[in-house]
Amino acid sequence: MLSPRALELNMTNEGGLDGTYRLLKNIMGLWLVQQCKRSSSTAGREYDYARLTQMATESKPVRSFVNVNDPRFLNPPDMPGAIQEFCRETGQPVPKTDGELVRCAYESLALKYREVLGSLEELTNESIEVIHIVGGGSQNRILNQFTADACQRPVVAGPAEATAMGNVLTQARASGELGSLADMREVVRVSSEVQHLNPAPRKAWSIVSPQFTSIIKTDSDEDYVDCPMFR
Repeated sequence: MLSPRALELNMTNEGGLDGTYRLLKNIMGLWLVQQCKRSSSTAGREYDYARLTQMATESKPVRSFVNVNDPRFLNPPDMPGAIQEFCRETGQPVPKTDGELVRCAYESLALKYREVLGSLEELTNESIEVIHIVGGGSQNRILNQFTADACQRPVVAGPAEATAMGNVLTQARASGELGSLADMREVVRVSSEVQHLNPAPRKAWSIVSPQFTSIIKTDSDEDYVDCPMFR
């Protein structure tokens, strides 16, 4: 995809096996949540991710959003403060509790995925029916469900060790153990346990999507990890 529109949307083309290319859009992963957890630990509030997720679940939904690709979130000294600053600047309710901050991050990621999904469908002129989430982020069930709900697409989550699996399979292909890219994909299918999540019919995501779009003013993409893949 080398069109002016692809350039405008900051898409790139990632080379793959057998001369294939993947149309790629880098999106911030769970870095925001990791850094919020770090800040709470530094302040003496020790939570594991399960507890943080529960706190996010109990917080008020679709209240505040951030542009997850804003450069201010790359490596701020205080991630909660950076999130609060963004919300304050854009006239939104400012998340205060740890649960509210984490929920803001999760929902902002899901809405960013929704935005990129629309851009990919526009560029390819194809309907994307399923979202695959792979890597460590695939183990985050609340984000997986938010993604399904926001995008109104079923989500297949897993495998978690996608990078290691791809490395091993590429070596197996090079040594002649596997004959084709299709064979490699079949090995992944039969070797992995995945979760299937269906979208809930929640109108709130559609209602807040224009609000989210209006606060996206910058889109500086770096090399982020744990991004969903669409098919």
